[in-house]
Amino acid sequence: MAGLMLRSTAFTDHDLLPGRFARDGGNVSPPLQWSDVPSAATELLLLVEDPDAGRSPFLHWLVTGISPTSDGMGEGALPEGGREWPNGFGTTGWGGPHPPQGEETHRYFFRLYALERPPDLADEPQAADVHAAIAGRGLASGTMVGTYRR
Repeated sequence: MAGLMLRSTAFTDHDLLPGRFARDGGNVSPPLQWSDVPSAATELLLLVEDPDAGRSPFLHWLVTGISPTSDGMGEGALPEGGREWPNGFGTTGWGGPHPPQGEETHRYFFRLYALERPPDLADEPQAADVHAAIAGRGLASGTMVGTYRR
């Protein structure tokens, strides 16, 4: 799969996420920018998950239907054309980092996928469901990791 360039002005890859993005901080989504979207893409999908949260990755944010002509989004904003889904906290939209107090640092994977066709998702998908739904539909992807500890 080809690579998308994914970056943020708020943190660098494998860097600490500022507290304003945490659930007990401002709980706002970080700004993201991307490039190198293949012309054959019909939509972009953004998945943010924490693989350190137990037996299965915890879903912090899922946005589908993002316009393939978009190049990013501002802090606390929804990407152009995007539809937010329920997160692991049971609310719709961004659910910022909130690892248990005193645990080791958790990693938050921001994954952007350029898809050739929309995924078929259940009403409240888990991170594993998203991965299964986009298998074979990806034209390109980009990943960025933020960390957080309370």
